[in-house]
Amino acid sequence: MILVADDDAQIRDVVRIALTQAGFAVAEAGDGRAALEMAQSLTPDLIVLDIGMPEMDGLAVCRELRKASDVPVLFLTAQADEIDRIVGLELGADDYVSKPFSPRELVARVRAILKRAQAAAPVQAVLRRGVLSVDPDRHMCHVNDRPVTLTAREMDLLERLIVRPDNVMSRPQLVDAIYGTNVHVSDRTMDSHLRNLRGKLSKAGCGDAIETVHGVGIRMGACRGA
Repeated sequence: MILVADDDAQIRDVVRIALTQAGFAVAEAGDGRAALEMAQSLTPDLIVLDIGMPEMDGLAVCRELRKASDVPVLFLTAQADEIDRIVGLELGADDYVSKPFSPRELVARVRAILKRAQAAAPVQAVLRRGVLSVDPDRHMCHVNDRPVTLTAREMDLLERLIVRPDNVMSRPQLVDAIYGTNVHVSDRTMDSHLRNLRGKLSKAGCGDAIETVHGVGIRMGACRGA
């Protein structure tokens, strides 16, 4: 089921018709607060979320969702400023579509997001490196058996690094692994994810978790801890 949240009823109609014709069940919300309540009660497979809504804007809704949920989010935005897209992606959104948009493109992006989510679903063992342990399936991270709270993007980033801990990954490789090949994400966005992830792991006692190989990319450190 797809939750569509937009204060413009006409846009909701366009999105609902496109998604239902593509075989998806659809629920609708007309403002941000209703969207948050429905997301928490209905547990949708994906949320199409307008940024500019009354009660709570889409960014605030996404921020609240990411405290407890990894549900995929596709932003709708009428904003031309890149900052709105950057902030949305940093909060953990999976993609965005700018208004006016093609219903066919929106359906294609929804399918691509769900496909990526399903591809990441297979059961994995807990991944370990020194004092660090990561359980992607349960969205859990521990340092010295103490939990560390990560956003969906931070968890994705850490998982990609710890799966092949001795490999160096360039920023473009990390962007493709986390967002897919059809999404433009600036270096500033990826640097923000890395900075936040480093900060959380360091605060938990694992300051050597992520290494920068200058001129090449990023890899896991030894994770020996403090």
